[in-house]
Amino acid sequence: MNKEVKQADNEQEEKKSSPLREILDFLAPIIIALVIAMILKYVVFANAIIPTGSMLNTIHENDRVIASRLSYKFNEPERYDIAIFKYPDNEEQLFVKRIIGLPGETVSIQDGTVYITGEDGKTTQLEDSFVSPENKDHYNGTFVVPEDCYFVMGDNRDNSVDSRYWITTNYVSKDKLVGKVLFRYYPFDNFGKLE
Repeated sequence: MNKEVKQADNEQEEKKSSPLREILDFLAPIIIALVIAMILKYVVFANAIIPTGSMLNTIHENDRVIASRLSYKFNEPERYDIAIFKYPDNEEQLFVKRIIGLPGETVSIQDGTVYITGEDGKTTQLEDSFVSPENKDHYNGTFVVPEDCYFVMGDNRDNSVDSRYWITTNYVSKDKLVGKVLFRYYPFDNFGKLE
């Protein structure tokens, strides 16, 4: 008799915990998926929608791009990288531009042509095959890039709010770099790696 009572009590307990168990079993994969998505979004990848034509013809208005947040954690930014960063004049905004000048370099722009003078004193003209002739401007100016900072420009030089024109500073500090743009994922017919 005692055995039957215990068995009946166990069955009743299982029935009571069963709906709770079902809810937990249902929610667990959803919670795990959300945690993984948040880790991917805030630690591994950054997503951006390009609102303007400042990176034409490399990236078009309304294109969507993915950047690696880990790239600049383990590697130094390099010249010609396309980077997502916090806009120095309003850090709530993210900008996407190409890295042109590295720390310690002098960037000289003469009638729209960019020259880089390294710390060794050698001056070279910047390779700019990614800038369409119709997107070049006639800007003139010289900038000395501070340590741990980068000078950036849009590929659409004639229509880009970049290091040449900012108010707060002309440079992006390394800690404001969000990630290196890897590829465009939208529109689908233009999906691919960006360089």
